[in-house]
Amino acid sequence: MAESELIKTPICTCCNRIISPNEDAIKFVCPECGDIIIWRCEMCRKFSRPYRCAKCDFIGP
Repeated sequence: MAESELIKTPICTCCNRIISPNEDAIKFVCPECGDIIIWRCEMCRKFSRPYRCAKCDFIGP
């Protein structure tokens, strides 16, 4: 299988858990720098766990 055919599974930015396709997760760009995609799993969203941008260190709920 060629590398371009591989599917990258999203990982929660908060808890580093793999996000399953049927989960109520969300992805969005960092509200501060706009360069990094933030993934949040269903549980981290539910409990408002903080996330941190890997580029600018912005912390948000």
